[in-house]
Amino acid sequence: MKKETSAGKKRRTNLASLLSTEMPQKNKSKTSCGTLQELGPESGEPPPQPQTEPRAALTAGDPAGIAEKDFEDLQIIKSPSDPKKYRYIELSNGLRALLISDQSQEACTCKSDQSDDDDYDGDDSEEEEEEDGGSDQDSDADRDSNDSGEVRKKMKKGTSEKQSAAALCICVGSFSDPEDLPGLAHFLEHMVFMGSEKYPAENGFDAFLKKHGGSDNASTDLERTIFQFDVQRKYFREALDRWAQFFICPLMIEDAIEREVEAVDSEYQLARPSDSHRKEMLFGSLAKPKHPMSKFCWGNAQTLKHEPKEKMINTYERLQEFWGRYYSAHYMTLAVQSRETLDTLEEWVREIFIKVPNNGQTRADFSNLQDPFATPDFNKLYRVVPVRKIHALTVSWALPPQGMHYRVKPLHYLSWLVGHEGAGSILSVLRKKCWALCLFGGNSETGFDQNTTYSIFSISITLTDEGYQNFYQVVHLVFQYMKMLQKLEPQQRIYEEIQKIDANEFHYQEQTDPIEYVEKICENMQLFPKEDFLCGDQLMFEYNPELISRALELLTPERANLLLLSPEHEGQCPQKEKWFGTQYSVEDIPMEWTELWSKDFPLSPALHLPAENKFIATDFTLKTSDCPDVEYPVKIVENSHGRLWFKKDMKFKIPKAYIRFNLLTPLIQESPENLVLFDLFVNILAHNLAEPAYDADVAQLEYKMVPWDYGLVIRLKGFNHKLPLLLNLIVDYLAEFTATLDVFSMFVEQLKKTYFNILIKPERLGKDVRLQILEPSRWSVIQKYQAINKNLTVEDLMQFVTKFKAEMFVEGLVQGNFTKDESKEFLQYFVEKLQFQPLPSEPPVLFRVVDLPKKHHLCKVQSLNKGDANSEVTVYYQSGIKSLIEHALMELLVMHMEEPCFDFLRTKETLGYQVYPTCRNTSSILGFSVTVETQATKFSTDFVENKIEEFLVNFGEKMTNLSDEAFQAQVTALIKLKECEDTHLGEEVDRNWFEVVTQQYLFDRLSKEILALKQLTKADLVSWYMEHRGADSKKLSVHVVGFGQEERNNGDNQTDFDPLQKSEDSTDKCSSYGEVSKLTFLPASPVLAGASMITDIRAFTSSLTLHPYHKILG
Repeated sequence: MKKETSAGKKRRTNLASLLSTEMPQKNKSKTSCGTLQELGPESGEPPPQPQTEPRAALTAGDPAGIAEKDFEDLQIIKSPSDPKKYRYIELSNGLRALLISDQSQEACTCKSDQSDDDDYDGDDSEEEEEEDGGSDQDSDADRDSNDSGEVRKKMKKGTSEKQSAAALCICVGSFSDPEDLPGLAHFLEHMVFMGSEKYPAENGFDAFLKKHGGSDNASTDLERTIFQFDVQRKYFREALDRWAQFFICPLMIEDAIEREVEAVDSEYQLARPSDSHRKEMLFGSLAKPKHPMSKFCWGNAQTLKHEPKEKMINTYERLQEFWGRYYSAHYMTLAVQSRETLDTLEEWVREIFIKVPNNGQTRADFSNLQDPFATPDFNKLYRVVPVRKIHALTVSWALPPQGMHYRVKPLHYLSWLVGHEGAGSILSVLRKKCWALCLFGGNSETGFDQNTTYSIFSISITLTDEGYQNFYQVVHLVFQYMKMLQKLEPQQRIYEEIQKIDANEFHYQEQTDPIEYVEKICENMQLFPKEDFLCGDQLMFEYNPELISRALELLTPERANLLLLSPEHEGQCPQKEKWFGTQYSVEDIPMEWTELWSKDFPLSPALHLPAENKFIATDFTLKTSDCPDVEYPVKIVENSHGRLWFKKDMKFKIPKAYIRFNLLTPLIQESPENLVLFDLFVNILAHNLAEPAYDADVAQLEYKMVPWDYGLVIRLKGFNHKLPLLLNLIVDYLAEFTATLDVFSMFVEQLKKTYFNILIKPERLGKDVRLQILEPSRWSVIQKYQAINKNLTVEDLMQFVTKFKAEMFVEGLVQGNFTKDESKEFLQYFVEKLQFQPLPSEPPVLFRVVDLPKKHHLCKVQSLNKGDANSEVTVYYQSGIKSLIEHALMELLVMHMEEPCFDFLRTKETLGYQVYPTCRNTSSILGFSVTVETQATKFSTDFVENKIEEFLVNFGEKMTNLSDEAFQAQVTALIKLKECEDTHLGEEVDRNWFEVVTQQYLFDRLSKEILALKQLTKADLVSWYMEHRGADSKKLSVHVVGFGQEERNNGDNQTDFDPLQKSEDSTDKCSSYGEVSKLTFLPASPVLAGASMITDIRAFTSSLTLHPYHKILG
């Protein structure tokens, strides 16, 4: 369970990560136990249990031409499946570095003139594509998986080298902020990007990376700050030198300081509507006065600009002082990964990073500030008014720091039990009562949850309406479970089961993207000894019941903090947290409960420890293929019931597999009521499966059921040995679907909240409005919110499910360690178990898209989050039905646009933190857009639109003057991105599944796009841009307008007030949550008088021509 904390803030988000969906987290911990044995991954034997003493790891075979002196550090424990070589070095200035040479990939097979440099890696290795349909997730918002400026993650072809990457961790963070400059550490993380003495251009590093297919990021935690980047291998040496200047001689000029404060402030404003961030700030405020846990870590314009001016504080000088004090070489750990030899990497690192200064001062140490929450106010109930509509209970304990116990991981053991969802668990009992939907337990291992002053152990439960009414009973059940664990004491059987599960995963681990990998490793180097750099966060080395008991004994009722979120608290919470404005109240826990918990209270007989897990894999044999080796999936079944695609993995050679099926039916799109019933069906099916399938889930067999536009997508992955059992279990529960009235009512109420929570987010509302306009047959989230309030019944649901199962077409993809004959059995099981009839005809899998008129249309709507200052502006240009070559051209255009867009709209104009161009593929109709997320307290959306227009004009001039060299460099970068080697099988599966689920089947799409790119000229790019920006352009602007003084034309925005303030007057009987069942259209200001306003979406689209169904195939 890893979450981003209030201190773990990103400086900027690259395009792919902006447009990917956030996947729900499971209760199982990320940590795992590894094996140190020299058992190769091809063996059919399970890995033995881990040893307690480190042993030499297997070394990769020496590639041809590598000298003997290119030695590997064998003291570093690594997985037998890891082909990379490692060497640890310490520089004379104290900087510590881990060199990672990845020469496992064969020489590049591409045919470009610079074939030895084909090493661009994509931005996002997530295998996830659609969002989970879980009850507590915004399952609906990203169904438009075909609107895929959102699909950049599928660019990689898998035939070239990986990206080169580096990350550096400094052991300083927000804990070190001076009292009079809150947020200085985070601000410094921003400022070092703004040019250096050697490379003074303000955005020079980012521009260099974009030119050569790279990306960068940074984050500030409480005690650590991390910087990372990746780039094409050919430019890695120069990129390292440019990047190292952040830590050698950054400029941090005063003019840049003024502007970058606004970026930090926008980042803070974007975070304010986040309930998780608000909870953390409130929780931190409970710490002892002056303890660093109580600091405001984000920083904003108030703390970094206005107050310093009032107090005559020179922020420029203080930044320089802070950099000199804390950005010292002996505080730093560096990880670099590339295809170069270890000797070459060592030479580069020594030459470049020896220049990082060492100030000789001892590092900041907060370990003497123990027990930050040992205060009278901690063991109380805090009622909170959330931004979203959600009932949530968090029970938290503050424990002594646990980081030094990483070899035992007591909290991981406890979180595995507390977060279990099988029979006898907390969640199992609560689900049977219809009191809870999900539970997360444990410690996320972020700086907020675990640092040198304390560690948190928390249990967060999403409650139903009935669960909220009985929340003290829920708390009591939690305390009963903790007491049961204390009485039973630590169980070696369970500890070893966790070890066994995670030993399998470590032994056969898949590779990750280099930039993600080095980011993790450089932080590990701050936490663990050298031998455990790669495994310290994954392995459970030794069972120590005394250490586990020591932590467990502290998890008692009298030490717990209770935090209860509910919209029902509105108007009852007079107190307000200073920085995020969270309204809350504090009350003593009632005497009846404190007296009960102080005694030897009885335990619920429904609670017990989990039984032995039957889903743990024991057969790791790589299967012999029963078909020819192929580059792309082949169709192995085609009949009236379904179609199946298959590819045996012969590249990654691990005993894992991916299974994906799409159960297609036109029934889903017949009405918004059907869409709601479909969402209810998927949610309740997941609820029914949660307990029986949980053992599979913790045994590294992952499954997900996703409500897609025209079907139910079922996705499975993991060790192939027991994966068929999990698939059969899912199909069995689908075939025998049931829903009680209580469960149905529970999910109806939850889905209402889910739709509401989608609509109050400006970026989600903007997307919903844009797609209502572009795809008029798509039912909007607002229409679904209206439909779910029409008194649907459980009988309606069962009738829908009966129809759903009666007729369908099942299409699937199987890749990995299965044979062709085994794969056929999966599809056959659907057919035999569900006994469905074929569809009369295959339904469409895309929407028809309107052909926008050749003029500027503007749709401007009020944000549905009453009081939220955040606004969003998206300016979209439609291109239309286009070919592969034009799709490649648009991708090239957006790559050219990214850095100038960021530099002008964010760095220079400071319009907002999130600023990005996007290539839009909306049901195969192409376009591009520019999006800015801003605040109504700073700018009106009309002003922002004009600035976007100014940027596009300037960009057109820049394109006209683009040099042939710059054009060709970007073409090469995009080609390398498309040719880049996949880091794991999931990336290849993602790419192929996109072709299957959209029924395009162009599995060699990237090869064709590469050929198209090689044919493009600079004149093609310039003329295409000018044509689509000219007088005949089809321009659509969508504004979601926040609440603030810059939006004077909106009645609700006339007065200044604290954004997100919920009914500040406790006597106010009017709910501040607002109405989301309809849109409020706003007029444009005179500055956009030339735009045609859309104030009735249906009326506007009904007069437009629809493009025919289209697939981008050639």
